[in-house]
This record gives sequence, structure tokens and C-alpha cells, in this order.
Amino acid sequence: MAARLLVRVARAAAGWRAPPGAALVRGMATGGIPSDEQQATGLEKVIMRSMKEGTDPYNLQKPKMYAGTKEEPHIVPSINNKRLVGCICEEDNTTIVWFWLHEGGAQRCPSCGAHYKLVHHDMPH
Repeated sequence: MAARLLVRVARAAAGWRAPPGAALVRGMATGGIPSDEQQATGLEKVIMRSMKEGTDPYNLQKPKMYAGTKEEPHIVPSINNKRLVGCICEEDNTTIVWFWLHEGGAQRCPSCGAHYKLVHHDMPH
């Protein structure tokens, strides 16, 4: 690095200029830096493609909020017929109420009474 700086200073002092049209070309200058989509492979590529289509196959995004009533329960996706659910019943609460949610109709949280419904979710692969 110091050697390059010394060469530049020496050339500038001597009045040296590069010949016109002899610009330096870096390896990525011809095609640019590849985007994330061009570099992605495997599972990452599947996830990026599905996000562009507007789907969320692995539930990476924050779930949509529901009222939690019997008519409009919180939707819990699962690949099995039951799932362990944690409910933070009050906003300031530091404890989590855990309970098993089974496939079928809406079920209530044993502490606060919010309703949850298990919905079958297929994995993309």
C-alpha cells in the first residue's frame, strides 16, 4: 500500500499521465457485483423466490394478528395434528402460558381466554 502511494506521488511530481483509453478494469467491473438473487443457492433460493411470489412457506414473517375471538381465532400453522402454543396473556406479563393446541375447532387459552385454531400447513419440499 505504501509502495503504491509512493509511485503515485512520484508520477504526479514528474507530471506523468496514463495514456488515454488505458483505464484499469477490475474483475467485477464488466458485470457488476452480483445481486443476492444471483448468488443464492439451495434453500435460500427457494425462500427468496417464494417471498417474491408473496408466499411465506417457512413462516419467516410476523404472523397476521387476529382478534382472538371464537369467530376470528388466532391462526397457528402446523405440519402435525397438534402444536405447543405459548400465550402472553397481558402486554406487560413476563410469564408465558403454554398449552397444547389440537387440530379441529378453536381452543381457548386456559388463562386469558383468547382463541387459537390449528391449521394444517404443507412444507414446500
